[in-house]
Amino acid sequence: MRSFKIVVTGPFSAGKTTFIKTISEIAIVSTERAISDHTRSIKQETTVAMDFGRITISKDIVLYLFGTPGQERFDFMWQILSEGMLGYIVMVDASREETYSEARRILEFFATLSDSPYVIGATRLPENGRDGAIQKLRKELNLDGDIQIIACNAFEKEDVKKVLLGLLYDILKTLDK
Repeated sequence: MRSFKIVVTGPFSAGKTTFIKTISEIAIVSTERAISDHTRSIKQETTVAMDFGRITISKDIVLYLFGTPGQERFDFMWQILSEGMLGYIVMVDASREETYSEARRILEFFATLSDSPYVIGATRLPENGRDGAIQKLRKELNLDGDIQIIACNAFEKEDVKKVLLGLLYDILKTLDK
């Protein structure tokens, strides 16, 4: 059996914990705590260390999912959680353009840690103008055409599967080289 360590990262409130909860076949390990700063107006809890889940893709492949904290003050965990990863997912809330610069910073940081494949999981895309929103996101994040941006409602298992499979195919391509 092959196991793959996947990191799920992204700005605060992009859907990382929800993404892992939606797909994990085990009860996730979560370190969510009540928010005590100004971001409390966005949501009530935040991940302070990590989230962990597991999904069996086939009898031969298991994915271990490690979710990072999204708040900058907990970014010291990113390097710790990225050790041994074979790929990563950057979740981005497309409806909150003010978080694009943070997503770009996360991408730049992870590029210094590893040349592992990654995909973008774009949450909260508008129903109308979805293609335009994806192109804007690609431009704002400085992504070349090879990087997949996959629309994802983090509450929908099929959407989460699409993101994971998109990344898994990219990982398998690099392992076959």
